[in-house]
Amino acid sequence: MALPVTLALVVLAYLVGTVPTAQMVAGRRGVDPTAAGSGNPGASNVYRLAGRRAGVAVLVVDVLKGLVPTAAALAVGSRGLAVAVGVAAVLGHVLPVTRGFRGGKGVATAGGAALVLWPVTSAALVVIFVVLARTVGTASVGSLVMAAGLPVGVALVGGPAWEVAAATGTAALVIVRHASNIRRLVRGEERRTRHHHTVPHTIPPTPGVTTR
Repeated sequence: MALPVTLALVVLAYLVGTVPTAQMVAGRRGVDPTAAGSGNPGASNVYRLAGRRAGVAVLVVDVLKGLVPTAAALAVGSRGLAVAVGVAAVLGHVLPVTRGFRGGKGVATAGGAALVLWPVTSAALVVIFVVLARTVGTASVGSLVMAAGLPVGVALVGGPAWEVAAATGTAALVIVRHASNIRRLVRGEERRTRHHHTVPHTIPPTPGVTTR
């Protein structure tokens, strides 16, 4: 594939990653997830602040932000292009130029890309995430284990060194973005994954949208 087309696909994937899913969904409930709860524009924080449906909606769209561009790149180009596109989508979510490089933590978007590139490893990690999230009660523990397990899983299924390196870099980015969660886990102060019954109105509610 020609270099200009390759670069265009990578840039497009990055831009897809920058879509502010959490703000768009939670904003319909009059909530700004970057100014309430943990301050993270991600599914867990939206779930706590705006309820189950809002949290699930953010999760699904964020997964698709990684899955769709990666699958499209794999369909029209090489596996190397698909990996580059997947990483670009994660970077767009975590470091969006449209929001001063202050984005989410990249778990769902990285998971979407990984489901395309390493489905067996990803399926195993999703099971581990669900078990940990339910038993420990904090999504961050499951997310950190998933991130750490990704490059290990890629290596175990026989992925080439460059794919293991890409998975390692992505995992490192996700773990770094969880630095505040790690500090709270060490102190025993990490938030539980449950939503509040009242919704704090940190931004004006959208006209015509019920917030109760």
